[in-house]
Amino acid sequence: MLDAALDTAVRVAATDLTVLITGESGVGKEAFSKVIHALSSRKHNDFIAINCGAIPEGTINSELFGHEKGSFTGAMGDRKGYFETVNGGTIFLDEIGEMPMDTQAYLLRVLESGEFIRVGASKSQRTDVRVIAATNVNLEEAVRKGKFREDLFYRLSTVPIRVPSLKERREDIPVLFRKFAYDFAEKYRMQAIRLDERAELVLENYNWPGNIRELKNVAEQLSVLSEDRSLTADQLQITMPQLFNRNLPVLAGNRNGNGGGESFQERDILYKVLFDMKNDLNDLKSLIYELVRSNDLHMPDLGSVRQLQPSYSGNASYPSHAPAFENQEYGNEREQFYNSNENDRVKPIIIESGKSTGSFDKSEEADSLLAMDEIEKEAIRRALKKYNGRRKEAAEELKISERTLYRKIKQYDL
Repeated sequence: MLDAALDTAVRVAATDLTVLITGESGVGKEAFSKVIHALSSRKHNDFIAINCGAIPEGTINSELFGHEKGSFTGAMGDRKGYFETVNGGTIFLDEIGEMPMDTQAYLLRVLESGEFIRVGASKSQRTDVRVIAATNVNLEEAVRKGKFREDLFYRLSTVPIRVPSLKERREDIPVLFRKFAYDFAEKYRMQAIRLDERAELVLENYNWPGNIRELKNVAEQLSVLSEDRSLTADQLQITMPQLFNRNLPVLAGNRNGNGGGESFQERDILYKVLFDMKNDLNDLKSLIYELVRSNDLHMPDLGSVRQLQPSYSGNASYPSHAPAFENQEYGNEREQFYNSNENDRVKPIIIESGKSTGSFDKSEEADSLLAMDEIEKEAIRRALKKYNGRRKEAAEELKISERTLYRKIKQYDL
């Protein structure tokens, strides 16, 4: 998504088309506007960035288009606006969704005819300015609510560019952090700070509500506050504990009641356990599918699904559906659980040497049975050997996250 946004910015830079850049706060929309200006034919002329939300409603028209002497109280002389002083250059209008409705009408005229009128003047003037706008709000929704002009919206969005948030491109986080770390090392004349693999995984798994702006702040704080120039995940947790927040759901209710605080703490802990269990189950499911595909595994066909009845339960019956391994690529091979008598047991996965089907006598089957953790361990060892210990490629091969792979390597002492 970021590559597509950059490609669009590069292509549109050579033209004078109006560009509307959208994205969450802190994703770097102004950086895109500077890229467009630097690659355009106006690169040797002025570039100015204006935050429309930071200018009071009563003075924004004067700031943008200028005013005549005596046009309002305090207008002691003529003043040129940005559209006049930046003639031939580029104006970046940030937070365009905060622009007042009357100012939107002035801006629409500039975009359509290149003409504007100073506040208090009667004569129109012309300007040659390229406009790049940006917003972090949904302008289409603002149009439906009557807070933004529909004609201006379509005039601005001649070329729309959406900048993805940082959580949508987590693979860029370590690279961006290293870039910021080197920038601050040069600024403060110190050695650049470095993170180990686990610490980088912490950054990748954080939600980053402030996007690149927040990441840059974290890099600066660590560069200044950390005594060690090489940080581990444990050291990162001491310095930046907020990076380990899981952003669990919050239940509505009154925390001030008797026992309410303890109840919510217990629920938060339960949510954390449930989320961790869900992630682990998904990782295990992906690993099983990969084992079936790449390790010549055969799921014995045990017939129809039977109910699982514990041998100790007497006349009680506890129905249980067997888990099925259903995959379009490998068909519906199922491991089914049953115990029609006390001697029945769950049939394990069988590893066959170079075969996908075939029959085994009891001695061959007994020799080839492996516990699930042994199968998992062997699959991880093969993947690491295949990619010469490179964990990222091994994790992609196994269809699991690097965090899970790291935990499994530590668990199996690989």
